[in-house]
Amino acid sequence: MPAGNKLAVAAVIVGAASLFALQLMRPAPAIPGRFNDIGGDPVPGEAVFWAAGCASCHKAPDAKGDDALVLSGGQRLVTEFGTFVVPNISSHPTAGIGNWTLDTFARAMTQGVSPEGNHYYPAFPYTAYALMTDTDVANLFAYMTTLPASDAVHPDHDLSLPYNIRAGLGLWKRLNGDPGFVGPTGTDTLERGRYLVEALAHCAECHTPRDSFGRLEKSAWMAGAPNPSGQGRIPNITPGTLRWSAGDIAYYLETGFTPDFDSAGGHMASVITNMQQLTAEDREAIAAYMLLLPSIP
Repeated sequence: MPAGNKLAVAAVIVGAASLFALQLMRPAPAIPGRFNDIGGDPVPGEAVFWAAGCASCHKAPDAKGDDALVLSGGQRLVTEFGTFVVPNISSHPTAGIGNWTLDTFARAMTQGVSPEGNHYYPAFPYTAYALMTDTDVANLFAYMTTLPASDAVHPDHDLSLPYNIRAGLGLWKRLNGDPGFVGPTGTDTLERGRYLVEALAHCAECHTPRDSFGRLEKSAWMAGAPNPSGQGRIPNITPGTLRWSAGDIAYYLETGFTPDFDSAGGHMASVITNMQQLTAEDREAIAAYMLLLPSIP
């Protein structure tokens, strides 16, 4: 083959590969008409809000009590990739999400895509929220529109190369594949516990190790992992290591006290605050789920 033809063929191959890579990196489109027949209700939406831990990350640093319901953002999450700055998601029309539609909100929550069509970083646990029911997404949005507005504006994330290139997140999403439930099921109680743990409370985001591509290692589900902040380790909470009864787990989620009279600290203290807002039945469902997880040393 003449040299000129070889160069032309090579250019076509490179061009096709580039187009394919760009296609992979594009955000997934919104699902048309997904919420046409769903009306959000803020009353059950409040329970979703607490189970999903929205205030834990999006409240202002050190905010407590009613101030924690002002989702003004500003917390800084220091990781090995750089520093993530938590955004304002209050009902403010410009600084927050006050001008979002339910479709916009759902795309962010379940697909990790911004209103402008950019990928969100998975420091926002949309890979877990992708398992949420459409009704819960709509109810959560309805509740969040009732919360106070804040005009706080924060700087963008401060990340190192190549992590500051958002387009690459499209490939990361492809590597993670479609989300799916992992833990035990079989009864209504276990179904509820699995949904609370894996979708709303996104416990695996901290308690499950990741591979070199940042994917959760499902074979080591809830077996503990390095602390994302780089300090210490998140514990193994499978039955072979935790060795708590269902009553112990439910009591801990309600009070923050362990069977050994120790108390929850660090980020787990915020999780306990969220779990205290749930019903006793929900905390018992979480306990039932945890006791049937595969035991991992």
